[in-house]
Amino acid sequence: MAPRLQLEKAAWRWTETVPPEAVAQEHIEAAYRVRLEPCQRGACRRNCRGNPNCLVGIGEHVWLGEIDENSFHNIDDPNCERRKKNAFVGLTNLGATCYVNTFLQMWFLNLELRQALYLCPSACSDGVPKDTDYEPQSICEHLQYLFALLQNSKRRYIDPSAFVKALGLDTAQQQDAQEFSKLFMSLLEDTLSKQKNPDVRNIVQKQFCGEYAYVTVCNQCGRESKLVSKFYELELNIQGHKQLTDCITEFLKEEKLEGDNRYFCETCQSKQNATRKIRLLSLPCTLNLQLMRFVFDRQTGHKKKLNTYIGFSELLDMEPFMEQKNGVHVYELSAVLIHRGVSAYSGHYIAHVKDPQTGEWYKFNDEDIEKMEGKKLQLGIEEDLAFLQELVERDNCKFEEWCNEMAEMRKQSVARGKIKHEEVKELYQRLPAEAGSPYDFISLEWLQKWLDESTPPKPIDNTACLCSHGKLHPDKISLMKRISEYVADFFYRRYGGGPRLNVKALCKDCVVERCRILRLKNQLNEDYKAVTNLLKVTVKGNDGFWVGKASLRSWRQLALEQLNEQDEDAEHSNGKMNGNAQNKDESNEEKREEEEELNFNEDIVCPHGLPNTLGCWADSPCHGSVPAGDLCISESERRVVSREAWEKLKQYFPKAPEFPNNTECCSQCKLLEREGEENEALHKMMASEQKTSLQNLFHDKCRPCLGSWPQETDELYIVSQFFVEEWRKFVRRPTRCSPVSSIANSALLCPHGGLMFTFASMTKEDSKHIALIWPSEWERIQKLFVVDHVIKITRMQGPDAEGTHYTSEPQLCPECREGLLCQQQRDLREYTQATVYVHKVVDNKKVMKDAAPELNVSSSEAEEEREENKPEGEQDPDFNQANGGTKRQKLSQQSYITYQTQGIRRSTRHRKVRGEKALLVSANQTLKELKIQIMHAFSVAPFDQNLSMDGKLLSDDTATLGSLGVIPESVILLKADEPIADYAAMDDVMQVCLPEEGFKGTGLLGH
Repeated sequence: MAPRLQLEKAAWRWTETVPPEAVAQEHIEAAYRVRLEPCQRGACRRNCRGNPNCLVGIGEHVWLGEIDENSFHNIDDPNCERRKKNAFVGLTNLGATCYVNTFLQMWFLNLELRQALYLCPSACSDGVPKDTDYEPQSICEHLQYLFALLQNSKRRYIDPSAFVKALGLDTAQQQDAQEFSKLFMSLLEDTLSKQKNPDVRNIVQKQFCGEYAYVTVCNQCGRESKLVSKFYELELNIQGHKQLTDCITEFLKEEKLEGDNRYFCETCQSKQNATRKIRLLSLPCTLNLQLMRFVFDRQTGHKKKLNTYIGFSELLDMEPFMEQKNGVHVYELSAVLIHRGVSAYSGHYIAHVKDPQTGEWYKFNDEDIEKMEGKKLQLGIEEDLAFLQELVERDNCKFEEWCNEMAEMRKQSVARGKIKHEEVKELYQRLPAEAGSPYDFISLEWLQKWLDESTPPKPIDNTACLCSHGKLHPDKISLMKRISEYVADFFYRRYGGGPRLNVKALCKDCVVERCRILRLKNQLNEDYKAVTNLLKVTVKGNDGFWVGKASLRSWRQLALEQLNEQDEDAEHSNGKMNGNAQNKDESNEEKREEEEELNFNEDIVCPHGLPNTLGCWADSPCHGSVPAGDLCISESERRVVSREAWEKLKQYFPKAPEFPNNTECCSQCKLLEREGEENEALHKMMASEQKTSLQNLFHDKCRPCLGSWPQETDELYIVSQFFVEEWRKFVRRPTRCSPVSSIANSALLCPHGGLMFTFASMTKEDSKHIALIWPSEWERIQKLFVVDHVIKITRMQGPDAEGTHYTSEPQLCPECREGLLCQQQRDLREYTQATVYVHKVVDNKKVMKDAAPELNVSSSEAEEEREENKPEGEQDPDFNQANGGTKRQKLSQQSYITYQTQGIRRSTRHRKVRGEKALLVSANQTLKELKIQIMHAFSVAPFDQNLSMDGKLLSDDTATLGSLGVIPESVILLKADEPIADYAAMDDVMQVCLPEEGFKGTGLLGH
């Protein structure tokens, strides 16, 4: 099928020969493309939007091909959640609880520990009512229930959330597995110590507890001091070692106590050189060896992970390491806990555990359990689970009920899908409308949703494709499809909606109007040439009309827009199509903007004759005859055209304002023009007089300075700097700016009438608020302006130069001045979303050019890298101040005077330079939060950042920026340390920034 635009042109080609009054039914059907040939399956790669009879590629392939039962539902097979035969049960990871899951699996496969926990009596040993859920009351009961489920559950994995909640663990926080093991074993031992059965009470000590002694031997007298201690694991240093036995040897290595570290011998009664070592006295049934991979890095102040390779065999003979060599101490490897990841602050824990019954190894990874190698697994149920078995069976029954329910839902969905499949298949076969048979138009979008099994169709809504006459708009035909009346009846009975669009919905009025517009468009080019030739003819006498020059330049474009206006209005008038609402607000907004643009010949209508907000002329009824309005007074914006040219233009703009060439201009505009000319002349005269009287003030030349009091006078006057700036604007552009008639010095005074500034502050930070006036200038100012308050500074000279002091009229108000300073300080300490600048330095060298103004700055990283390779000669004064050097450059008093004398105004705004980045901060955010922002801006980890400001190091991460003295526009210096080996992901760096709280606040610490 031809492309949509070609079909569009073909549908209206008849308008070239048929006038609007001759439009017949055959032309209407051609416009609605009723007689186009339908497309055949296989001939179209996609649906033809321009052909309403093309019903290919609308989603029917799903229903016409092979039946896939899985497409009729979105329910996973419940058997995927079922435990496989002779397989272990996994544990759900609740976020970051993999370290808990691995230990639970290791403890579960310790048969002695599991059997002892099963023997522990429970508060619900007599049974739990069937209508209530079992809620364990202690850690032992939680562990009992978990072990029972891990042993006999039919689920592929179980949820340990009740156990984790009972311990008060944060499921989103990754914790140290070794610390968790220590604390939980201590908690379990304490809980079991209250049991009467010794097999239960002593299980932790029996399985995991050994003894060693710290032995110190005096080198002088040979006295041996021994301190016996229990241990539950041996913490082995792995740095510098390759084999596990080497780590154990270092753990038991003899240590010399010499010098300041000498040992006080009770026999010698003095400090003596000695040796100290650890002797293993007894070992537990299960030996727990902790490889110390997470160590503290003194350079960064944070933990890091050692990824050193450590080799070990499946058998470990501990006899060489024992104090008494008369026993057998051979251990068989039963479990390995593995941390995946290069960082100490992130990663994932898994466990490789050997099944004690079969000797085969399994990898436990939360919900997933993988058999590593070996023989077939045979799980025994030799333990007497007592009431726990009943709880497990109850959970298994719930699981079976859930599986049956899911299977039934899948079955019902498949049955409904098959029924719909046959129904859709039949209806699609009858969907095309045969030639000469009754038909309906229906939305293509709705048809696609009907064929989309994932979205149940809504009631049919055809309101979006209606024209202003309530029938089918011919421009919407690309969104519609023509279907048989039989299928349309079925759709409306089943889904409802409307209105129905059958053969009676073809709109003759719209087709006739479109025919007229298309014919006018074709005629437009010929009329444009004719009008262009007529404009070359000089109009004589009064037989002509005024037309705006701007309108004449764009009249063809305006005509095209006006011809399309009705079609655009039709598009904007519709609200939604099948529930998908178009943005009516945006359409109306665009329409209002278009209405605000001037129409043809409105560019020569004066403001008193423009249309009002309703789009009607102010002095005419709506939709009536168009009045002439008021002609503008500017003849340069209009010209006279002949009557013949005007008549041709009126065909396209029948409502355009009409001005014969003898029309008078607007009387109000003439009056305003005369008044404006008089006012402009008056303002120019005022500006010239004021500029002549105050020439130095206007040019900012020869200005007095408080820091260097002029010798020729003892009095200076003060006005607001705002007045001076506004007055200069008026003098520069008297015709565009309003004249300044008064001086409001009240802005410089407090409510009590006192001055708000001290003499010292007016020479420095407050100088930007005031302007100093010579006495001779003040006399002229009083004649030219109305002054509300006179402010004067007087120099009082004593007998010698040191006795000189200055007084002000009015005098300083100390209370209000103090309040102003407090408010300024408070504003500096309570800011939000203020800008500070971070300036990176490398080895005391600049990363940017000090003099580069921000207009010439390039923020590209390539340029920043080039700046880092600059010669060593360019030292950074900002960074040197941190080392006791000079502070950030400021204008000295002498240079300040020089600038004032020359009339050069220095901007107080910070000028951003290359290598510097602006950050938005608030006073109440901490230094640590600022470091995180700097990390994202400069890719420097927080623990590698050395920050300083005005020579002061910023080191307290918990302090707020306000308390550290960081104010808006501050410049903070950043010096980055050399990065350590590698930072894992940026996530790890974020973890480093957070305070380490470990298991604080959890049940493992008794909270």
